[in-house]
Amino acid sequence: MFQVLTLNQISTKGLDKLSRENYEIASEFNAPDAILLRSHKLKPEDISASVLGIARAGAGFNNIPVSYCTENGIPVFNTPGANANAVKELIVSALTLGSRGILEGMEYVHTLSDMSDAAEMNKLLEKEKKRFKGNELSGKTLGVIGLGAIGSMVADTALALGMNVIGYDPALSVEAAWRLSSDVKKMDNLQSLMAKSDFITLHLPVLDSTRNLVNSELLSNVKAGAVLLNFAREEIVDSTAVIKALEAGALSKYIADFPSPSLIGVKGTVLMPHIGASTDEAEENCAVMAACQIKDFLENGNIKNSVNFPALSLERNGIRLAISNRNVPKILGNILSILADQNINIIDMLNKSREDIAYNLIDIESEPDESVLASMRDIEGVINVRLIP
Repeated sequence: MFQVLTLNQISTKGLDKLSRENYEIASEFNAPDAILLRSHKLKPEDISASVLGIARAGAGFNNIPVSYCTENGIPVFNTPGANANAVKELIVSALTLGSRGILEGMEYVHTLSDMSDAAEMNKLLEKEKKRFKGNELSGKTLGVIGLGAIGSMVADTALALGMNVIGYDPALSVEAAWRLSSDVKKMDNLQSLMAKSDFITLHLPVLDSTRNLVNSELLSNVKAGAVLLNFAREEIVDSTAVIKALEAGALSKYIADFPSPSLIGVKGTVLMPHIGASTDEAEENCAVMAACQIKDFLENGNIKNSVNFPALSLERNGIRLAISNRNVPKILGNILSILADQNINIIDMLNKSREDIAYNLIDIESEPDESVLASMRDIEGVINVRLIP
């Protein structure tokens, strides 16, 4: 029986993927096998030594101490693409809010509450509506920074709206490249993208390389009057630099899902209360994906969509060993030697590494006793050894 600790409200559609015959699910456990969460800020001291894996029902993972988890052999899973459609649809609304005087017009209409004559109101609106005239999206250029699950969907939608789309992503995976429309023009650098774009949308994770990526230096290249959209992460944008760009007219609007005190009341800002993935469908999709990933890991040792471990999946062919270790030479050889000395036959195996961590799945014919497992754990560089019957 596996124990799964939930630190946020997780959709029942996801939790239903974990059968109650094999799983206990609760918001309090002393020694859980896994953790499911959404936005809960997880600290190292909150992670019991019993935890084998952590899954976040969402794409971002900056609320999880990933480095600590890697050091302790704990895969951290996320759910890229599960909320992509929800975010994409909100970005479409942001594009129209950035190109038309929609919000300003609505605010103006609400000032007419004292008028009772419909004909008089219509006459006034016909006179004043020119104040809220905007531009069509068709024919404008959208610059997409980050062409993963969400970025590629936004690019496709913008193309369908008649926009020209240019993109930049130096870490574009082969899978993402296949998914991306050939009509998206790839840019060699961010400066060129900023100079050519009427609208710029960000779709990047928070990393050391992306923190404050949009700063004064980068914004000095922006096309005058461009609209900047941030529905990725607050930390990617230097708010002070954005405010200066708005005041100088370099940016006409900043539309973001991340309000901060410094941005409240700044002319040209349209701020939303972090609602990019706030749809019933997105929450369900994320929960289902997170639960399925943690289930496959606990029951089979397979890893998919981990942010710190290599992707690795092996069809079950017997008793399984799941072993994580430092990515240094000779460790796997030492493990195999221990099995050979015990006359334990290997049916199948798979080994992959990611940066400083390596992960192994080894299917064997007979179950090793605890002394064999202890010998493996004693190998220098081995982080943990798990027997999956």
